[in-house]
Amino acid sequence: MTPLVRWAFGSFFFLYFAYIGLVSPFASLFFLDRGFTVIEIAILMSMLQVTRIIGPFFWGWLSDYLSNRIGIIRFCACLGALTFSAIYFLHSYISFFIWMFILHTILSSLMPLGESATVHALFKDNSFDKRYGRLRLWGSIGFIVMVLFAGELFQRNSIELYPLVGSVILIALAAITFLMYEPKLERHKMVKGEFWVVLLNPDVRWFLLSGFFMQFAHAALYVFYSLYLADLGYNKFQIGLFWALGVFAEVVFFYYQSKVLSRLDPEVVLQASFGIGIIRFVLMAFLPITSVLIIAQIMHAGTFAAHHSAATKLLQRWFTGPLQARGQALMATVSYGLGGTLGGLFAGWIWESAQPRDVFVVSAFACGLAGMAIHKLRPQQHPAR
Repeated sequence: MTPLVRWAFGSFFFLYFAYIGLVSPFASLFFLDRGFTVIEIAILMSMLQVTRIIGPFFWGWLSDYLSNRIGIIRFCACLGALTFSAIYFLHSYISFFIWMFILHTILSSLMPLGESATVHALFKDNSFDKRYGRLRLWGSIGFIVMVLFAGELFQRNSIELYPLVGSVILIALAAITFLMYEPKLERHKMVKGEFWVVLLNPDVRWFLLSGFFMQFAHAALYVFYSLYLADLGYNKFQIGLFWALGVFAEVVFFYYQSKVLSRLDPEVVLQASFGIGIIRFVLMAFLPITSVLIIAQIMHAGTFAAHHSAATKLLQRWFTGPLQARGQALMATVSYGLGGTLGGLFAGWIWESAQPRDVFVVSAFACGLAGMAIHKLRPQQHPAR
């Protein structure tokens, strides 16, 4: 991977997660400003996860069939930027619902295919452990820059500027995809039943179940953390700082990722991640004071960055060659799609029917279930490349 291509992939991650840094903390506040209820907001935000149930797997299958990941990434990035512009003409709740579904079905292709292209290029160079974290950390930096910039912008001006900021990000993202490149994919004949044979492996199913519960746990964070902080009295800029702190912790982990993954099996890293998740969500629920919330946000390095890196590496044990994109998409579908959707909707019900802190109690419990699932994996010293 040449320096120019690394720059293009780094910029892709930066801009994609800058968009996530706009949506995750501030979309719920934008919808609240539109007069929608908490349950309506939870349903709208759940579209981020619902669209990952079918979208990534479809795009992954198409990518494996056409052997053209970068072409599909470019198409979806351009179409996503065009679709986002419809926000200026929306007024009713149902129109926002349909828009969120269509937009994020399109955008659901970008991360799985972008990850697959990155992994493919790095494994070709035998540099995954060394370079993946260094590329992926640009996504975390993009998130940090956006939550700080948007938090200050919306605090000083108005959340009404949300559509303008989103349009600029997605147009830039579409432009950068035309500089991306990955090594030529060998055209493989699609072998009937090959993918399902892999799914018959019990380790694969336990791995996917652990991902489901981990994203079920984090759904409460992604949907309600900003509202939780607002209820505690923090303003928009302070909310942005909390989000930025968590993602800064990601950056630190991604930078030193090679030192961790070269010494520890990915299963061990995942177990540690789930344990940190239990502690993190319990602290958020029962000790919501500034100093403790800061510590809990630093733990995001373990519950997201460590989990993501280890899961991405472990996935290559089973899904390689012509199955790679579908494997990446399947992980997104089961974890972010099913886990995130059900977790977000369940958190919305808990938020309305009980105390806000209880959504994070449920998250801690889900992390425990994720740890039990990954514990079922059989030890393997030499994962397949």
